[in-house]
Amino acid sequence: MEYILYCDESKQKSSLYGDFFGGCIISAKDWQYVTDKLNTKKIELNLYGEVKWSKVTLNYLDKYIELVDLFFSFIKTGKVKIRIMFQNNEDEPLVIVKEKPSERYLRQYYLFIKNAFGLKHLKSDIPIYLRVYLDRLPNDKKKRLEFRQLLRAMPHTAGFTDSPIVIRDGDVAEVRSHEHVILQCMDILLGSMYFRLNDMHLAISEGLEERGKRTVAKEKLYEHIVKNINDIFPNFNIFETTSAQDKTEPECYWNHVYRHWRYIPE
Repeated sequence: MEYILYCDESKQKSSLYGDFFGGCIISAKDWQYVTDKLNTKKIELNLYGEVKWSKVTLNYLDKYIELVDLFFSFIKTGKVKIRIMFQNNEDEPLVIVKEKPSERYLRQYYLFIKNAFGLKHLKSDIPIYLRVYLDRLPNDKKKRLEFRQLLRAMPHTAGFTDSPIVIRDGDVAEVRSHEHVILQCMDILLGSMYFRLNDMHLAISEGLEERGKRTVAKEKLYEHIVKNINDIFPNFNIFETTSAQDKTEPECYWNHVYRHWRYIPE
């Protein structure tokens, strides 16, 4: 059994919420089918370039909605599972640790990958191989290599003693999002949450009296995304960690097809 885990991050600093990380996991047996369907839909919609949150406009809104609906069809059937982590700027740690922004970024990224999907809670009599595809990291070459090595060793850390997860040599890689349509769709979901949690839907550019068309388009797409999430979890709260819902913690960390994690530093 093999899974592919795509990971992405959004802007780390903001007025209200920051440190956004997103990921989606898919079985290797479903990867080609989902990839082909999404790429075919992009061609049907004349979206030949990379799709991403920053490109959303009113002219392209309906096309992005169609693509998002297709992506959510795979989420709702469990072929793709989504996790998004973020931090409220008011949630300060009890003990302040001095560290460089780049070190803090990689530490939180590691915590996200290690914990958000409940990988250590998986049960299986056979190995579960995991490939980790990271959108290209912004760090220098040495830090990027160290981070990939850290992820490679993750199954040998505390908490994974009974986990069937195996990460082989070469199975942690940096990729370019324009070559991976699943990662592009992940970017749209992650960007929408950064947009709304930071009240960017209310933004009015200096010198104007009303919101710009791009802002209106992004709000409409965000609302459509939330509608899809509410089809899965009615009255979903985007601002908080998703509850166990069916009281199956910790199994829900793996079983749920969509979850938010409001990370509160210790």
